Amino acid sequence: MEAIQTKIDGCWLIKPKVYEDPRGYFYESFQKERFEQATQLSFNPIQDNETYSTYGVIRGLHFQKEPFAQAKLVRALRGTILDVAVDLRKDSRTYGAVVTFELSQKNKEQLFVPKGCAHGYAVLSSDAVVFYKTDAYYHPEFEGGILYNDPELNIDWRITEKDQILSEKDTLWRDLKNSFL
Repeated sequence: MEAIQTKIDGCWLIKPKVYEDPRGYFYESFQKERFEQATQLSFNPIQDNETYSTYGVIRGLHFQKEPFAQAKLVRALRGTILDVAVDLRKDSRTYGAVVTFELSQKNKEQLFVPKGCAHGYAVLSSDAVVFYKTDAYYHPEFEGGILYNDPELNIDWRITEKDQILSEKDTLWRDLKNSFL
């Protein structure tokens, strides 16, 4: 496994070691000891989530407020997504920073999104199955979000506006500057 620090403190791109042969492939998608050694982070996942979406779906930008903030380890089991993280930690030197990575069934890369960051993704393939581990349970009353098209964040979701599919909730979040973090 290779862990690459992104421009957001504590946010890591994880590239697994994949063993392929004529039968197919094998890789460890998560191994706690190796993950923690490579990132110098403690991560104790307690919940797994899976979503299915079609082309053009944008989910996000979501986060959980304290005391139920969540760190996430995200990967695409099928298809290709543009995975996005935004640092919301006002005391962080990387506050407001945005990272985007293409995660796919083919590259098997994962993005570790630390607590205090918003997360979202856009489906770039005909469909996608996204799987992620979290280290805290979901509590709807502590859910928060940032407007996906906040002009200051300037995220290129790589989906034309006419093809974007969003939940009503995701179109109603406030921009970063005016959000209730």
